[in-house]
Amino acid sequence: MQIFFNNPWFARLPAAQASALLAAARTVRLAQGELLYLQGERTTGAQDGLWGVASGAVRLSVMHADGNEVIVTMAEAGNWFGETALLADLPRSATATAHEDTELLAVSAERFASLMQDVVFANAMARLEAERLHAAFSLVADMAMHSTRARVARRLLMMAHGDLTQAASARNTITASQDQIAMMLGVGRTTLNKELQALASCGAITLRYGQIELRDIEALRAAAA
Repeated sequence: MQIFFNNPWFARLPAAQASALLAAARTVRLAQGELLYLQGERTTGAQDGLWGVASGAVRLSVMHADGNEVIVTMAEAGNWFGETALLADLPRSATATAHEDTELLAVSAERFASLMQDVVFANAMARLEAERLHAAFSLVADMAMHSTRARVARRLLMMAHGDLTQAASARNTITASQDQIAMMLGVGRTTLNKELQALASCGAITLRYGQIELRDIEALRAAAA
């Protein structure tokens, strides 16, 4: 399971806690489009509560009353998710769907509770929650303080580091459709395309089918400012 050690949060776990987490999990496979859980579901009585993505990706999204879907984030390989509902005993805040054929490591609520008795592991989970809360506040602030173009640029930079991963180094190519990115930002496809074309015109990115190549990170950062 080397893929998990590529994740900054997991890589910081001491060996004993990392091994205990992996040992507590069982393998679950989902086909593309298969639901893992629904927004609003309670975790009480659920077989599993914490998941690690061994391969593939899971889309976490919320549905508006009008039926529109907004993608909150993408849990890519190496990431863990689902802990918030267990820690706070709250309903699921989003719907989790396999974005492609996906293999997960599933940790039951009971085993997660046992792991949390270890203060080192509990502190690590608190750090993970704090990092994600910080990222969520940043996204909310983006909506209030930045133009659409700046929001697009900032989200591309975030995706380059892994939406949940936030690795130190950025990838050069983002694999995502424009529809997917539009749903992340809560904007229309036409609006997104206009802003992406503007970023491409200034040399920051190159648009390809299903992909965005980051050509000039500094230009993208300038657009995000």
